[in-house]
Amino acid sequence: MENNYPFDNGNQDDDYTKAYKRVKRIKGFYVHLLVYVLVNLLIIGRRYCDRGENTFTDWDTYSTLIFWGIGIIAHASSVFGRDLFFGDNWEKRKIKELMDKEKGKENKWE
Repeated sequence: MENNYPFDNGNQDDDYTKAYKRVKRIKGFYVHLLVYVLVNLLIIGRRYCDRGENTFTDWDTYSTLIFWGIGIIAHASSVFGRDLFFGDNWEKRKIKELMDKEKGKENKWE
């Protein structure tokens, strides 16, 4: 019987194990996000077909979207943590990007 975990021979590498678990968590988040989008599109589409233009002013149309959206944000923060907006190397990458941009401006007229 084949296991989904690629290294099940007792010689598990800790770094690989951590990376594998992280990838699984990220995949789980994206599946959750996809289901969120599809279900909410279905709810809004169904309500629009039933009620017409009044759908977009009804609280019950958006309550699922809002409260489940809060859950999506919580899930994202648990998976990505502070990497969600500003990762560990964000400042270094941004500084390098701005320096490269300025260097390109200086070399533009040479």
